[in-house]
Amino acid sequence: MNAERPRRVVVTSPWTRAARRSRSYPIVREIDEQSEVGALYMRSLMRTQLRLGVLVVLLVCGPLAALPVLFSVVPLTKTVVVLGLPLPWLVLGLAVYPVVVAAACYYVWRVERTERDFADLVEQS
Repeated sequence: MNAERPRRVVVTSPWTRAARRSRSYPIVREIDEQSEVGALYMRSLMRTQLRLGVLVVLLVCGPLAALPVLFSVVPLTKTVVVLGLPLPWLVLGLAVYPVVVAAACYYVWRVERTERDFADLVEQS
C-alpha cells in the first residue's frame, strides 16, 4: 500500500502571459500616435468645447445685441434717468459686466470639467 505517489507536474501555456495583458490599446497611445481613433477622441473633445463656446456666446451676445434695438424701439427707455444717467447708459455701462463675467466663469468651469472628464477617460484605458 505504500505505493509511490506520482510526481506532480505543472502545466503552463505560453499564452498565459499574453492573457494577463490588456488587449485594448491605450487611448493615450492612440492620441500620441495620431491614429484614426486618437483623432476621433480629439475631435470629440474639440467639438464639445466648440459647442459650449458657441452656446455661451449666443446666450450672452444675443441679449446684449438686442439691448440697443430695445432702447431704440421703446422710446420710454430713452427718457428714464437713474442716478443722473440715462437708463441705456446704466444698463450698457454697469449691468452688462456682471453678466459677461458670470458667463466667462461658467464657461471656464465647464471647459475644465470637460477636460477633466476627458483625462479620466484617457487614463482609464
